[in-house]
Amino acid sequence: MSIPTYSFHARVSVYPGTAAWRFVLLPFDMSQEIRTHLKHEEQGWGRLKATAEIGTTRWETAIWFDTKHATYMLPLKASVRKKEGISDGGEVEVKIYL
Repeated sequence: MSIPTYSFHARVSVYPGTAAWRFVLLPFDMSQEIRTHLKHEEQGWGRLKATAEIGTTRWETAIWFDTKHATYMLPLKASVRKKEGISDGGEVEVKIYL
């Protein structure tokens, strides 16, 4: 798994709710391509297993299809944000391995 399946830049958002978790949205065209080819691998609620990488941090996670935005969302763990110095509203370069 040395070549990322997808690579993109995105702005860190805060989920509007009591949990206030952080996430990035995958680009629309990228999400549509993933959904076209991998929807059959999705688990409940549009969950698709993935490995993500930001900076020097790589972790096992999942992307979730958000019907409101018609894109996948990648949640950002607090430990990743802390290690990589990621702040709310900041821009990050993300690599996704599917």
